[in-house]
Formats: sequence, structure tokens, C-alpha cells
Amino acid sequence: QVQLVESGGGLVQAGGSLRLSCAASRSTFSIYGIAWYRQAPGKQRELVAAISKDGTTDYADSVKGRFVISRDNAKNTVYLQMNRLKPEDTAVYLCKMYRIGVYYWGQGTQVTVSS
Repeated sequence: QVQLVESGGGLVQAGGSLRLSCAASRSTFSIYGIAWYRQAPGKQRELVAAISKDGTTDYADSVKGRFVISRDNAKNTVYLQMNRLKPEDTAVYLCKMYRIGVYYWGQGTQVTVSS
């Protein structure tokens, strides 16, 4: 069973930064794509950013220019650097590891941005 553990969430003021980490237990980490999603209370889960196995990245329009996703295959870890945070970024952030026909979710980490 694959385990994904997110960390790095917390409380930050608007305009501040946080770096989230998603660490995977699977040694074949490098063949998976990884995505960060977020879910705010009463809202649907939404895709924030994704990085493919070859490093291609994609971002939601709402975070382009502020968030950066990266991966370190040697550490089985994906990062989400979040800059210029806004109160509307407040949510539980979850990572998803995926390839065709298979996916795994982490438990999430809370990010709260105060105004």
C-alpha cells in the first residue's frame, strides 16, 4: 500500500508564503504524475497544480504566477511553493499520485490565510 504524507501547512498572513511537501512511500515514485488539489469548506475539490513524470507542469489559473510545483525523485517528494497567498487560498491541500488506472491520495494538510 502506498502512503502519501503531506506537510508544511499552517496559518499565514495574506501576502505570505508556505511550502508544502508530499512524501511518498513508493520506490517507483518517478513513474507517477503528482498533483496538488485543495478543498475548502462547502466547495468542490479543485486541481491546483500537477507535475508529470517527466517534469511538465500545469497550474490552475487562480494560482499561476504565485505557486510553483516541483519534484525530487531522489527523495520521493513533491513540493508546492505558495507565494503571495490570499485568503481565498484557505483550504485543505491534498496530493495525489497517479498513473493510468492507478491513483493514491494523501490525508491533506490545512492551509489558512488570514486577511
